[in-house]
Amino acid sequence: MTPAQRRVFLWRRALALVVVLVLVAAVGIGASRPAGALAGTAAAEAPARSVTGNAAVDTGDAGSFRLGTVRILGVPVITVASPAVDAGSGSGPEAAERARVIEGNLSQLYEPRNPCTPGERLGEALLDHLSLEGTTAACDPNHLGLQGRPEALRVVVLQEPGGDRRLAAVVPGRASPFPLLTVTEQDAQFNGLTAEALAKRWRGLLERRLRSARRVFGEEQINDRLRISLVSLTVLALLMAVVVVLWQRSHRLLPRLQRRCAEGSGRLDPLALQATQAFSRLLAALVLLLGVAMGAVLLLAWPGQIPAAIDVLMQPLVVLMKALLLLALAAVLRGLVGLLLTQWASHPAVRSDHRARRRQRYLSLLRVLRRLVNLACLLLFALWTVRGIPVLRDLSTNAVLASGAVLGALALVFQGLLRDFVAGLVLLLDDRYAIGDWVEITGRTGEVVDVGVLSTELRAADQRVVVVPNSHCEQVVNHTKLRSGAEVTLLLSRRLTDLGGAMAVVAEELAAFGSDPHWAARLLEPPRLLGIEAMTADDLQVKALLITQAGQQGEARRALLGRLVERLQGWPQQPGEPPGSAF
Repeated sequence: MTPAQRRVFLWRRALALVVVLVLVAAVGIGASRPAGALAGTAAAEAPARSVTGNAAVDTGDAGSFRLGTVRILGVPVITVASPAVDAGSGSGPEAAERARVIEGNLSQLYEPRNPCTPGERLGEALLDHLSLEGTTAACDPNHLGLQGRPEALRVVVLQEPGGDRRLAAVVPGRASPFPLLTVTEQDAQFNGLTAEALAKRWRGLLERRLRSARRVFGEEQINDRLRISLVSLTVLALLMAVVVVLWQRSHRLLPRLQRRCAEGSGRLDPLALQATQAFSRLLAALVLLLGVAMGAVLLLAWPGQIPAAIDVLMQPLVVLMKALLLLALAAVLRGLVGLLLTQWASHPAVRSDHRARRRQRYLSLLRVLRRLVNLACLLLFALWTVRGIPVLRDLSTNAVLASGAVLGALALVFQGLLRDFVAGLVLLLDDRYAIGDWVEITGRTGEVVDVGVLSTELRAADQRVVVVPNSHCEQVVNHTKLRSGAEVTLLLSRRLTDLGGAMAVVAEELAAFGSDPHWAARLLEPPRLLGIEAMTADDLQVKALLITQAGQQGEARRALLGRLVERLQGWPQQPGEPPGSAF
């Protein structure tokens, strides 16, 4: 299998894994939605079954109580309570569960629901066509007899044998009241009222809200809402088309203005360019806002989505505020990082020969840490924004676990990038190289021009830029860390009759080079003559060692080699020997 085929195979396997995880999450979410639960207490309201297990419920703690919010058409109406201590020891369902079930009971009174699937409805119609009796009740949306005129609905308070108060709905055509909820002792204690007073308060509130909800789901109001939504969508779509056309024209005008500014043909051209750029950005932002408004209008087309539509309309402003806050946080963190690194680089306890190295590392650490701050703030902004989306805000625990599994699968797919990221942090903390160093990494030599969180950029001698992944930087040869060195190789002819004299001349020139004021400041040690290192058929290889300040080795080596060549060109000047025979 070729590398390309192997990569394709890995991508396919990762994609299949993600699809499987998503399907498992969907099944888990569907399984976590209860088909029905008891409202209020477990025994008092067994006939009332919840059909809205995915309703949005705000839960929280308030002293000795756990709270659950009950909504009608998405708007909070009442808050139920359950004991926070020993809630699972026979004291009844928790507040969140009660709130979900109560919402399901209330929605039966205003939201028409067909309990059958399309296939079941088709099968019932087929059986009805075959004149079989008893097939029309099961798939009838009003099979519980709860639909009717809004004014005909009444909510009453029923006294139970145990002393509890139950709220129930009285609907014409139904023989018995439809139970909604039971006012518990915890509800009364939390609201600071007696059970009877709280039941009366909730009775009037629920009756008004349920009647209003029935009118919202009326056929006339639904048709009016659809008509208004269609007109609004048409107007917004036309407005968006106009904005897009204006944006395209302004975008096409920008290159022309940029050329005119480069040519300097007009005095007002820079101002016109800035105004056009600002106008283009404003139009782009307006397109996004119009898209959000169209999404809100689509939500308003369906009853009970007013809170969600308001949340969608407020999302741009909320996102903008979040972005401004995180920009301010990023600026503060970058300033703090710069302050700490400045203090670290100028610490007085650092030796003088290490201060320059710290200043060099300061540049690399400052650049990378500021990038990490920006990346962390960007990830925080993304999570904060996604968490604020109304649909995603109320995901169940299974959905959160499924998203974590998907992230784990993505981490397996992009494990190379994670390895580069961790290796980049290790390289910086381990001080293997910094910006400005001349290094050799996996056979590539060049000056470090940028150290990123994923890769390192080298500029070779021929000015080509080489990008090396950080995970490939296991073996690094740093030529300029704290100090530098260079070996100077000199080839002497084997026909020399006075090898000792030639070596003395080389040693003398090395000493003169080390005492030169121009080079003495760059040398950390006097040049050393290493002697003869190798011998070939024609030459003797003589080597000298230079130890210089970081980065000065190349220039010093070339200068010393030039001096040696110039000194030995005319040596030896003896009768019968031509000049320059030392080479």
